[in-house]
Amino acid sequence: MTSSRARLRSTAGVLALLATLTATGCSSDDSADAAEASTASGAAEREYDISAVRPVLEAFVAEHDLNGAGLVVVQEDDGIVGEEYVGEFDADRVSLVASASKMVTAGVLVRLADQDLLDLDQPIAEYVDWAAGQNPGVTVAQLLSSSSGFVGLLPSPAYGPYVCQFLPAGELEQCGTGAWTTPADDADIAPPDTEWRYGGVQWQIAGAVAETVSGRTWAELLEETYVEPCGVDSLGYNNHWTQIGEGLSGYPAEFGGDPGVLAPTENPSMEGGLYIDPVDYAELLLMQLRGGRCGDTQVLEPESVERMHTDRIGEVFGGTTLTGTGYGLGWWVDRDGSNRINDPGAYGAVPWLDLDGGFGAFLVLEADAQLGVTLAAQLYDPVEAAVTAAR
Repeated sequence: MTSSRARLRSTAGVLALLATLTATGCSSDDSADAAEASTASGAAEREYDISAVRPVLEAFVAEHDLNGAGLVVVQEDDGIVGEEYVGEFDADRVSLVASASKMVTAGVLVRLADQDLLDLDQPIAEYVDWAAGQNPGVTVAQLLSSSSGFVGLLPSPAYGPYVCQFLPAGELEQCGTGAWTTPADDADIAPPDTEWRYGGVQWQIAGAVAETVSGRTWAELLEETYVEPCGVDSLGYNNHWTQIGEGLSGYPAEFGGDPGVLAPTENPSMEGGLYIDPVDYAELLLMQLRGGRCGDTQVLEPESVERMHTDRIGEVFGGTTLTGTGYGLGWWVDRDGSNRINDPGAYGAVPWLDLDGGFGAFLVLEADAQLGVTLAAQLYDPVEAAVTAAR
């Protein structure tokens, strides 16, 4: 079942096409030819039935006593092709998605590179004043692939020199520059592109670079990159880690789908501060499937999107993640031949794309990472079967 919001967006796309045809002076015969071509392509005729996932969701939610679950399936040509919600979830429920923020954050930096405001492969110290003289050789690509050498999120999330990453006080550039320049981490930093160290303040540094080179706040960058071109009005970032809940130990029930419970911050969490509803996250997945395009707007260059999906740590230094997969720019890259990428979060959100099949899905729980990964593994096959059957 597809929500009314998704259907409205589809209708808006058709109206925009008709408006374009009218504005460019197409004859009625031309319009008929275009409609006939669309029908011939099969896109308008395909029907997707993802109902087989519902009993899987219901059984899992019941077994683990969860408050619900949501799944949205996308296909690169047909858009949002199916949705299922269980329990408290629906198309408008806003959830914190923790590390499923990373591919979204990476996209902002990649767009700035497309605009020639930064170079993903050039040492940051060569074009950012506050980075000069420190951490020579570290690039944005290394930050976004968690291979910069900075201390990662594991094994010690509360690593003292980087504590600002979890605090809503201060500003993003202040936190990033402080982590970049502090001598307190000198003994713990590794040479770049020698180890994969998941997450941590290197993502906060990336956000600081984005604000510096663009001259805009993170909120303004989100508006330009996602909210305006993609219509994802529920999207926002905060730094909730010390405001509600108990950090990484479990989903903060106090959030209750309401970003208003969080105090405004100028130091949003780059690696885990995204909140969004499931339909809007699905729109971001579509942008990734469609080579960086949202509607009629080319947000990211196709080559840049492909680079985000590529196993950078494997190609550059033979690195591997703690689970044995590869890692791109914000995306975990499977090495089992499936050409599947994902970006799971600590609270159970799991977005994934099947790059060969041209489809993907967003699973959202308000639980923990292990439950999200476990449930996603049960959904891969029925989602693929539904997409394949529609063809």
